[in-house]
Amino acid sequence: MSTSRIGCLVFALLTLCAGSVSAREPAAAGAVPVRVVRDGTKFVLLRDGKPYQVKGAGLEFGSVAALAAHGGNSFRTWRTENGQKSGREVLDEAARLGLTVAMCIEIGRERLKFDYDDERAVAKQLEFARREVLKYKDHPALLAWIIGNEANLRFKNPKVFDAINDISKMIHQVDPNHPTTTALSGFSAKLATLIETRAPDLDFIGIQMYGDIVNLPRYLAEANFRKPYMVTEWGATGHWEVDKTTWGAPIEHTSSEKAASYRKAWETVIASGDQRLIGDYVFLWGQKQERTPTWYGMFLPDGSATEAVDFMQFAWTGAWPTNRAPRVEALELDSKRATDSVVVAPGQRVAASVAATDPEGGKLSYSWHVTREIVVKEDGGDDEPMPPTVRLRMDAADGANPSFTAPRRPGAYRLFVDVHDGSGSAGHANIPFYVTPPGTVPPAPVAVTP
Repeated sequence: MSTSRIGCLVFALLTLCAGSVSAREPAAAGAVPVRVVRDGTKFVLLRDGKPYQVKGAGLEFGSVAALAAHGGNSFRTWRTENGQKSGREVLDEAARLGLTVAMCIEIGRERLKFDYDDERAVAKQLEFARREVLKYKDHPALLAWIIGNEANLRFKNPKVFDAINDISKMIHQVDPNHPTTTALSGFSAKLATLIETRAPDLDFIGIQMYGDIVNLPRYLAEANFRKPYMVTEWGATGHWEVDKTTWGAPIEHTSSEKAASYRKAWETVIASGDQRLIGDYVFLWGQKQERTPTWYGMFLPDGSATEAVDFMQFAWTGAWPTNRAPRVEALELDSKRATDSVVVAPGQRVAASVAATDPEGGKLSYSWHVTREIVVKEDGGDDEPMPPTVRLRMDAADGANPSFTAPRRPGAYRLFVDVHDGSGSAGHANIPFYVTPPGTVPPAPVAVTP
């Protein structure tokens, strides 16, 4: 997954090269040389000759200043030009705040109809990558080049890895000071073999996993994987990994449940002491619409920080924020949980309730709204439209126990609540529900073949 645009792009992250690069040219003016070296049985990322511990996040439109303030020191992108800022502006802002950037170069994805048998298209892509590298290779904030984001997602043509390898070789020719990687969707022995045989020029591998990341140590062992890697995306349990209602709506965890999953992933993998692991980028420092507006973002759309942000500050600095985000324990609708597959009649009066607490004992405020369930579901993190909000009357909407009249139009909906502490932090939860006349049941989900 990722925050990429629909087009020929995307893939993943991060830095540096395995083994000595002493034969490479000295750094150009402005460039800070970065490489990966082996120190006994351990791989180490060096920046300007010194060990560099990446405390990173995936960030495209989130606050770079907030990342620095919470103890982060690096972020990754999914493209060189994000539509709001140029690559130069992104790098300049990072430099002002003392951060580094793993810059992603978008490449074609087979699932979006890019044809890696089309030699002209592949050659054109290589020249695009060359131009982007020449633009930014001497910037002091640049840490590494990411050649595509999840280009392996539902791919069939292994030539994608040949193209990645050719781009990597080009980068090493024109920019000897920054390592190359590509970010894989998931990990397996088969993928490891493809990388080793078709893209050996990469300095390390980027791996992206969500709920399944707790199994990454086993996957690495099964593949007998011995090279350096980064976890270039990890975070909330994916929408494909959770329980679903009887009509197929994925059940999103509360912000507190998500913070617990971030901590579990950190302790199991990121902080495990794996000597091949040279860094990580948590996802997502900001907010995006992907199945819901709150699923993957560590911030709410209004910029409020959630418990996941609190935990990452603790992981990066060893100190919790002085103000902690509200805890959200449970959300119920019509006295049922999401796993009960809540069904109500058109126009039925229903009550909701959320259990939330403030760690500092302060007063909390609540904001509720209902949306239609998303219909246009994109893939791999591609842009999704926001689901439309339903206009309805809600009584006691500023409290923890509101009631409202269910929509009269049958279909799938979702009730959201944001819980604010008044100090810039918030928790959240949502619950899917289905409106259908009495005596009828929601339709079963339609099977989709990838």
